[in-house]
Amino acid sequence: MESRNLYKSFVLFITVIILLFLASCGPIVVSSRIGQPPPPWFYPNRLEVVRYVYFPEYSFYYDLSARTYVYLDGGVWVRRNVLPPRYRNIDLSRAKYERIRNYNDENIRRYHEEHNANRGRSNRTTPRSRSSKRSN
Repeated sequence: MESRNLYKSFVLFITVIILLFLASCGPIVVSSRIGQPPPPWFYPNRLEVVRYVYFPEYSFYYDLSARTYVYLDGGVWVRRNVLPPRYRNIDLSRAKYERIRNYNDENIRRYHEEHNANRGRSNRTTPRSRSSKRSN
């Protein structure tokens, strides 16, 4: 019984050492496609599981698993290996992006509708109530 506990402790110790070593190596991305690195513009700063990356300034996604861009084209979400001409001059290594965590569904439309419905809207068109003025 004691040797079994010693073995478990040893395995736990080795696992912790390996995790500490990996954490000190730099960025690690967990992807469903082993052996293919992420695109050059994607550099996470920790271990995380991410399938989609969203570019809010341009309103398109990149699917890290399928290696495709996902964007609206004529009101329909499409998947392409390259961006259309309207996006070609974008330097993705300098563009802002958001990691979409905990979403692995093929259909990005549902996620986009739930999380970006109010993005980009301003309250400038909302009428403001005027505060009552005090007269002297």
